[in-house]
Amino acid sequence: MMRSASMTRKLMLWLGGATLLFWVCAATFGALVMREEFDEVFDSALQETAQRLMPLVVDDLFQRAHSPDPRRMGDGVLEHEEYLTYQVRDREGRVLMHSHDAPAQPFDAPLGRGFWDTATRRIYTEEAVSGTLFLQIADPLAHRREATIEGALSLVLPLLVLAPLSMAVIWIVIRRALGPIEVLRREIGARDGGNLSPMGMIGLPVELGTIAASVDRLLERLRMALDAEREFAANSAHELRTPIAGALAQTQRLIAELPQGAAKARARGIETSLSSLGHLVEKLLQLARAESGIGIADHAIDLVPAVRLVVEDFRRRPENAGRLILDIDGSGTLIRKVDVDAFAIVLRNLIENALIHGLPDTPVTVSARIDGTIAIANAGPVIPVAELQALTKRFKRGATTATGSGLGLAIAAMLIQRMGANLELASPARGRENGFEATIRIP
Repeated sequence: MMRSASMTRKLMLWLGGATLLFWVCAATFGALVMREEFDEVFDSALQETAQRLMPLVVDDLFQRAHSPDPRRMGDGVLEHEEYLTYQVRDREGRVLMHSHDAPAQPFDAPLGRGFWDTATRRIYTEEAVSGTLFLQIADPLAHRREATIEGALSLVLPLLVLAPLSMAVIWIVIRRALGPIEVLRREIGARDGGNLSPMGMIGLPVELGTIAASVDRLLERLRMALDAEREFAANSAHELRTPIAGALAQTQRLIAELPQGAAKARARGIETSLSSLGHLVEKLLQLARAESGIGIADHAIDLVPAVRLVVEDFRRRPENAGRLILDIDGSGTLIRKVDVDAFAIVLRNLIENALIHGLPDTPVTVSARIDGTIAIANAGPVIPVAELQALTKRFKRGATTATGSGLGLAIAAMLIQRMGANLELASPARGRENGFEATIRIP
């Protein structure tokens, strides 16, 4: 069966993922807008620099003697990195003057006012003196990319801190918001056949209050139906006990008075059927008590006297003479918070089951240990593993011709669960090559 995913985890993943996606998209969009703005600012700087530098360049050229070699500006200044470089060219394209970081070879840009892009530079050209002088200022594209990357990192890097922080905040908010749902889930999960008490929860949000009220109404209807069913079973069993016992006594008297023959054989058949019916009525009474919720006691008691009492009760029956072996740890005490009536019903059913279905010439062993383990083992045919767990279902019987109602193990399993213990079935029994063993483990 596929395990259901947690609603809290789903909300965390979806809200956290959506928030992170929105932030990444916003950072990407901001980086694109930043790049466009940077391009506009850099282009404006190129244009303004060219317009302010052009008059100075013209004055300098006309005041100096003409030289066939291009003049390199800033030869006497300290070397530094220039982000903007420029060249002054004539109409033939010859370089008349250039900045100290600009190449002596002409820029690969046409001589005409405007912007031009090369593989490595963004160039703006300004003209003067009736189109005979051209000032070209270049800005490296790497400088623009560096500025764009640094600006984008200033948007993205904070996300590395804010993303985990926002996930933690989202987790806290979701946990607090879904806290009432978790409380309601635990309360509903605690309800079962042994606990149908109303939740009576207050302080729930309006959205959950109606759910809790509906569950309480459903529990009330279920409790009434189960109470009616248990009362009917108990009353019916009680009402049938006396007439069955009377009919059985009259049948046994009739058998004693009848001579040997067909009539006496039929009377013995009636006796067997009435005995089976009386046994079934007893099991129905036990089932009604098991479904009433008995199992856990308010105070701890010693279970060893109950074990001895049940075993001695079976030993007193003639048909069980020499068929029961009791093995109890040396300390002789087993203190647990268990309802003694429920424990006696469990033990009686398991021992009865072992006696009925075990080999008549091999004794049944009942052992009790101080760690809370009580085992009942017999000798008999091995039961396949696939059939073991099915034996605890009502009216489920294995491949046997022995008499029985099919309720003993079901009643025992129900009461053991009510006691908070575990029932383990094994075949063959431990230390044997055959047989069946039922082990109760009471924590």
